[in-house]
Amino acid sequence: MDGTAAAKVQQRWVDTLPALLEVNNVEVVYNDVILVLRGLSLKVPQGHIVALLGANGAGKSTTLKAISGLLKTEEGEITRGDILFAGERLNGIDPDRIVRKGIFQVMEGRRIIADMTVLENLRLGAFTRSDGDIRRDIEMVYGYFPRLKERTGLAGYLSGGEQQMLAIGRALMARPKLVLMDEPSMGLSPLLVKEVFGIIQRLNKDLGITILLVEQNARMALSVASYGYVMEQGKIVLDGTAEELANNEDVKEFYLGGHGAERKSFKNLKSYKRRKRWL
Repeated sequence: MDGTAAAKVQQRWVDTLPALLEVNNVEVVYNDVILVLRGLSLKVPQGHIVALLGANGAGKSTTLKAISGLLKTEEGEITRGDILFAGERLNGIDPDRIVRKGIFQVMEGRRIIADMTVLENLRLGAFTRSDGDIRRDIEMVYGYFPRLKERTGLAGYLSGGEQQMLAIGRALMARPKLVLMDEPSMGLSPLLVKEVFGIIQRLNKDLGITILLVEQNARMALSVASYGYVMEQGKIVLDGTAEELANNEDVKEFYLGGHGAERKSFKNLKSYKRRKRWL
């Protein structure tokens, strides 16, 4: 086998498709001192769901904030590397302009406006749009989340699952090309988790929305994703198709609840041991 043929064999699935989002060797520092992302790189192909997995503190939410321009709200900044969306560099662009370019982040913990109604929250999601008629999109959101149409009171009285639906619906109102989802299963019952992830999958298939999904429920995330990345201490230590990661013995052990009799506890293991093992 010659060098060209070998390169084709080794080419990753994610590199064979047009990338809507590219994060290239990015470092993020908080308060001019704390280095959180340490040369992170990933790609999100157009029209696909990509999962970003990792333990608490790995830097997953920081990655999303770097993409959406929200680092400034927490005294963070990108000190090295580039973030490209549809080939355009996003570094230093204000969050509202990033939303107008087609990126919307569904924040961890929903972050709906509790003292506004469901309808007012949905209208808020369209604040960057220049067209005046948003009624059709509101009906579209109600089509995916019929329970929201029944809730006419303040959003603060919604259940946790309904608040998550509202947060996703609010994102749809911006007509995004890319949605960044941060822990959509947090605080939800297993039944609601299944329902929410089913809707995420439908939005991707029906509307063609590209999704970068940060999620601790690795099993559920890999069930809807095409590709996935595993983060440890601000770096990507493993990536592959969802099927490859779901069948990886280390991913099974540390993120999917073990693998039968050989399952090991990782409660007392340091993350660098997993990184060394993967690398």
